[in-house]
Amino acid sequence: MSETPRLEIEALDAWYGAARILFGVSLHVGRGEAVALIGRNGAGKSTTMKAVMGLVTRRAARLDVEGRDLRALPTYEIARHGVGYVPEDRRIFTELTVAENLDIGRRPRPAGTAPDLPDWTPQALFALFPNLAEMQDRPGGAMSGGEQQMLAIARTLVGQPRLLLLDEPSEGVAPVIVDQMIHALHTLKRAGLSMLIAEQNLDLCRSLCDRAYVIEQGELRWHGAMAELEEEALFGRVAPTNGIM
Repeated sequence: MSETPRLEIEALDAWYGAARILFGVSLHVGRGEAVALIGRNGAGKSTTMKAVMGLVTRRAARLDVEGRDLRALPTYEIARHGVGYVPEDRRIFTELTVAENLDIGRRPRPAGTAPDLPDWTPQALFALFPNLAEMQDRPGGAMSGGEQQMLAIARTLVGQPRLLLLDEPSEGVAPVIVDQMIHALHTLKRAGLSMLIAEQNLDLCRSLCDRAYVIEQGELRWHGAMAELEEEALFGRVAPTNGIM
């Protein structure tokens, strides 16, 4: 790696209570890179995301964003350092409108943010997600699952992240909305945003991601380029993940 990665994890372990879920996970995401974390349900994808955000008990030899050690920081400080997290269950405010959800998520750009990263104003986000522009006054609870997912991503972006953690963004979303979301994520990638995407949808990963990690029972089993993943899977050298291979 010729420059400091946007995210660098080394030997990450994580627990829920006494139950250990992650075992020595090490991965990195470069600047402007999209990386897939692929695995079955229960493999440890969501726990990896939560561990980065400090939402579970964790231990790591390294957990850095652009060289800043996150291990001792509370979750709100991690977010202020430019890490945006879109959880699997979205967690939008269902009684608030689209515009109100975005207003709550608004945050100044973190210190040291690359000057070439966009400033995600509501206007920029409505251009990115035209569906949301047409329903600014609609309560979150009156939206479809796919529209809620778009809102969850937009609400995270208005917080001006440099790294976006997306947990199962296509789950429960209609294919036409998934296609729109892939288009939007390509725009984010071209704008220089880094993304770690936990997914089981290989089509989404293939169209967007540069590299992939395969996780199984809390351990990384394989890492390489997306094209190499498909070749390895073809010959049975990578354990297939539920619903994608």
